[in-house]
Amino acid sequence: MPMLPRIAHSTLFGLVPAIKRPLAIAKQIRGFATVEGNTPRVQPTPSRTRSTPISYDRATFTIRDGPVFNGKSFGAKSNISGEAVFTTSLVGYPESLTDPSYRGQILVFTQPLIGNYGIPSAARDENGLLRYFESPNLQAAGVVVADVAEQYSHWTAVKSLGEWCAEEGVPAVSGVDTRAIVTYLREQGSSLARITIGEEYDADQDEAFVDPEQINLVSKVSTKAPFHVSCSAGDTHVAVIDCGVKENILRSLVGRGASVTCFPYDYPIHKVAHHFDGVFISNGPGDPTHCQDTVYHLRKLMESSQVPIMGICLGHQLLALAAGARTIKLKYGNRAHNIPALDCTTGRCHITSQNHGYAVDASTLPSDWKEFFVNLNDSSNEGIVHKSRPIFGTQFHPEARGGPLDSSYLFDTYLESVARFKQGQAVFQPKRDSRPSPLLVDLLAKERVGVVPTTGMENLLRMNEAGEQATGAARAA
Repeated sequence: MPMLPRIAHSTLFGLVPAIKRPLAIAKQIRGFATVEGNTPRVQPTPSRTRSTPISYDRATFTIRDGPVFNGKSFGAKSNISGEAVFTTSLVGYPESLTDPSYRGQILVFTQPLIGNYGIPSAARDENGLLRYFESPNLQAAGVVVADVAEQYSHWTAVKSLGEWCAEEGVPAVSGVDTRAIVTYLREQGSSLARITIGEEYDADQDEAFVDPEQINLVSKVSTKAPFHVSCSAGDTHVAVIDCGVKENILRSLVGRGASVTCFPYDYPIHKVAHHFDGVFISNGPGDPTHCQDTVYHLRKLMESSQVPIMGICLGHQLLALAAGARTIKLKYGNRAHNIPALDCTTGRCHITSQNHGYAVDASTLPSDWKEFFVNLNDSSNEGIVHKSRPIFGTQFHPEARGGPLDSSYLFDTYLESVARFKQGQAVFQPKRDSRPSPLLVDLLAKERVGVVPTTGMENLLRMNEAGEQATGAARAA
């Protein structure tokens, strides 16, 4: 199989020698390259192979070994399976549905009416980041609401929620009792479920439910090759481990003066960390224990480097695993924009945005770590911090595009430690320059590389098996 050509280690801060990608990826990377530096990010033309006309057929939402709810379809004519979870967020459904952390999940909204302000355009800001979405595609496997607004009104809106779901190939159901669904999920915990469009429910089909926990969902949403977001307002350079990074996390870093280079989730970051002023671990979907390579690389990083590290959501869990702690699966998770978290260092309470089904078991933290935040609803861990080094993680989302922004100061805290580290390195290495080179900026992609849009869990499982077979064949060759 053709590989990318090797380039001298110093040319690209050591990025290229560790990348061996197929020719298709190489062509995609070269397609982004130009003869000018700091070129704007250009969104690839979205594929519409999954698009269907809006279906208004009968729809069935079935919870495995649980109740069956009959409603009406308002999205794609597609049958899917996934993990049913719920969110109590009142606003921000475009941001929630494009959050990669929802990959493989059927999202049930407790807010009675969804879709009244439509879906905005894919406009981008001055840094080339999406203004209104957290990723280029709708990430949830399915959508369930009590009532959908077919007519919408907002100055940013360009289409309805139903039109968007149909374009993205995602089934959506309305006219069901979401109160009963959420009551069941709270009592029984997050459950496997199916959305069936235009067909009668068949109990024999219960065997067709697919558990997303069998799949490494992070590998589906993470970039397949590094990409770069430039910032002309500052001189710091942060490496982001992309486990499904949200656009507003990148915006929160770039807006504070940091250029960002994003790496695949399993990239050996410890081998190139000395070229950066900080390392950041993003959010992402699924069980953190699937990311053993990431955990190993983070452990090696903390052993070999003093670089500041921050993790959010899944990144926080991976940081804890690398430190030697354990994670646990919550009964039904925390997904809302109004969850109180107590700062154990100050005694202050912050209202936070959250989206996770796993948590760190704080009782397993090593002695050189301590709890940073605690959830005031269920007492689960919401943050950890190293006692003597600039390393910390939060389970909640300080960047919260849909709000609230109580904890956004944590990005300032992190980048202050990044600036101190950079200044300290300048004392010992006066000629050290961590700023990205024009060649690096120009050669790397400006957007996620090779990320396939969401699909039903059955297809994800087949894709996962095919990928494992291809990897095994490549290693054998």
